[in-house]
Amino acid sequence: MSVRLYIGNLPKEEIDRQELQAVFAEEGDAVTTKLIKDRKTGKCRGFGFLTVNNDEQADQIIEKYNGQLFKDSPIKLEKALPRTKGEDNEEQAPTKAASQGGGQASAGTPRENKKSKKPRRGGSPKESSPAGDTDAIRPDPRWASELEKLKQMLAAQTTT
Repeated sequence: MSVRLYIGNLPKEEIDRQELQAVFAEEGDAVTTKLIKDRKTGKCRGFGFLTVNNDEQADQIIEKYNGQLFKDSPIKLEKALPRTKGEDNEEQAPTKAASQGGGQASAGTPRENKKSKKPRRGGSPKESSPAGDTDAIRPDPRWASELEKLKQMLAAQTTT
């Protein structure tokens, strides 16, 4: 049974899979890498996956390569969380690893809280307050003030 490992803290620049595969070249052809890239820019999104043959090999690789430098960044290796069904065939970073990733702590949360395959545009019919519901998706703090202004403008339009 193969085991997937999450590779985090990769530099967010143009990297090809062969460069990442070269880091694990000692392990032979038994390991394969997958680099997750931004669809628009083609740059690395900061993480990828490594597939190995079994749990023993996975533990050995984590112990050996966790913290090793890759393009001046120490990589983070851990066992990947299982994929969630119903997603758009896009790889998901583990929540634990994403929350330890620094400035982009909420990068994976909106998709994980999503219950059905509804488009993102158009919003949802139910209203939720950011502080009230624990399942509510909270806005990105960088845009929270702009979002609040837009909500107020929309509320003013609907009451008139």
